[in-house]
Amino acid sequence: MVVDTLKNIEQYKGLSPDIYAGLQFLANAKSEIELGIYQINKNVKAIVSSYTTVDKFERGYESHKNVIDIQYPIIGLERVKWSPIENMNVNIPYDELKDRTFFKDPSKQGTHVDIGNGIFAIMYPEDGHGPTT
Repeated sequence: MVVDTLKNIEQYKGLSPDIYAGLQFLANAKSEIELGIYQINKNVKAIVSSYTTVDKFERGYESHKNVIDIQYPIIGLERVKWSPIENMNVNIPYDELKDRTFFKDPSKQGTHVDIGNGIFAIMYPEDGHGPTT
C-alpha cells in the first residue's frame, strides 16, 4: 500500500505511466463529477461511485489479482482498513468477473488509513483493503 498526497503525484510518473494517469484524473476531478466509469487509457479506468460505508465489516478485506486500486474520495473522508493478504484466510472465494477475493483474519500489522482531502491510497494485489466507518 502507498499513501500519499495529490501534491506529490509527479513522483509517480516514473513508477508507472498508468498509475500516474489515474492520479492525474483524481487531481483534476471536481466534486460535481458525474457518477460512472471513465476510461482514462487502454489500461486505466476510473469508477466514480457513491455509497454508504458498512457498519459491520463482514465481507472482509478485498484484494484483486489483476487490478491496482487507487482509492480516493472526491468528497469527504473515508477510513480504509488494510492488511497484507499473506497468511490470511479466504472469506469469499475469488470472483473472476469482479476480479476480487475477500479475506479474513488480518495480520497483527493490519491498520487503517483515512483518505480524502488530498490523501489517496494505492492498493496492490497483495494489499487487503476495505472501507469502514
